[in-house]
Amino acid sequence: MSDLNCFKAYDIRGRLGIDLDDNIAYRIGAAFAVALNAKTVVLGRDVRASSEALSKSVAQGLIDQGCDVLDLGLSGTEEMYFATTHFGSDGGICVTASHNPMDYNGMKMVRAGSAPLDAASGLARIKELAEENAFATNATMGTIRNVAAEARSAYVERICEFVDIAALKPLKILVNAGHGAAGPTFDAIAARLADLGSPLTFERLFHEPDGSFPQGIPNPLLPENRPATAEAVRATGADFGVAWDGDFDRCFFFDHTGAFIDGEYVVGLLAEAFLAKDPGATIIHDPRIIWNTQDLVSKAGGRAVQTRTGHAFIKQAMRDENAVYGGEMSAHHYFRDFVYCDSGMIPWLLVAELVSRHGPLADLVADRKAAFPSSGEINFTLDDPKAAIARVRTEFELEAISIDEMDGLGFDMSDWRFNLRSSNTEPVVRLNVEARGDAELVVKGVERVKRILLG
Repeated sequence: MSDLNCFKAYDIRGRLGIDLDDNIAYRIGAAFAVALNAKTVVLGRDVRASSEALSKSVAQGLIDQGCDVLDLGLSGTEEMYFATTHFGSDGGICVTASHNPMDYNGMKMVRAGSAPLDAASGLARIKELAEENAFATNATMGTIRNVAAEARSAYVERICEFVDIAALKPLKILVNAGHGAAGPTFDAIAARLADLGSPLTFERLFHEPDGSFPQGIPNPLLPENRPATAEAVRATGADFGVAWDGDFDRCFFFDHTGAFIDGEYVVGLLAEAFLAKDPGATIIHDPRIIWNTQDLVSKAGGRAVQTRTGHAFIKQAMRDENAVYGGEMSAHHYFRDFVYCDSGMIPWLLVAELVSRHGPLADLVADRKAAFPSSGEINFTLDDPKAAIARVRTEFELEAISIDEMDGLGFDMSDWRFNLRSSNTEPVVRLNVEARGDAELVVKGVERVKRILLG
């Protein structure tokens, strides 16, 4: 039995030819069918050069276990989430490495109802079966059916239901697909919006899917990847800009000046927007930067619930609390009415409606950035992350009003706060600092924690 290192905490990713290849993909497909006792599974893939072959191997593994495959072809992860519930399937798989380097690929998976796999029993069981590789071909082979057109049509209808078309003004929006999977899906949404009478117009950048990623891997969270979108927003006179990652389950925003909008302020905006339509509703947020979201939710009469960072935790909390919306500062946005899953297409539609109703995106976030300035996530590569975090705790624990250990360490210092988390996969510590109305406190807080981290 061989160990499969491509299995991570809640999904699969690994280096091609080392951690993941066609044979391993076949075994994962077969194991998924057996572990979930699946009769039908939705299967999608991103634009990476290796994704089509890996997808075929996954499909064959499913088919050989008597499982029918509903094939979405090139699609976003969220289209797989939606289709899994839409078709009443027993699970769904999207072959994608999202924003990982070129020599990586992976898979994101859900079970029936688009629910996350249980880390202990679901993914662990799939891994165990794939490592054993003791599969017998089912006497009744499964089939594969192309459902791409039907699935996308239904998905587009659902996405468009999130926006009040009548409230939209003739905004110009710059969209950057980064040569990832977003382009064709976006075009289908834009066409449907036009049919519905939407006055929105669009400027497209790096729109055609291209698995060689000539502009680099689409990951707008990296500062070096932002100038192209910012410059295009300014050059086209767009009202705001949107950029997606490779499988477009995350989206990132730029205001009309080309300024990047940090994810925590988008979470606050969307929380406020949902509470305006659903007073008293529950909002889920992650523990890294919290004060802006908690303040907005409280003022809007909603209920803010904090949960651990990561899609499996957020999705489970969304279901447990029946939350209308959940957001992570990393640009994952989750919606109750989208099978409790994350979408990179719903947020820009909601922002278009907010800008139409209330004015420029820059103005919508300016007051919030002044009220709750933050550092954004700062990563430190350290020889001994555990010892570094222990030094920080020793330094701050007596001074802190409270310490939150839900996800890493969160120190409330009264007028400023910070969260420190260690990466599960690399020797990296992630720092986020926020303050109440004093940007200088954020700078001082970052420097103070940094000095202790670096020893």
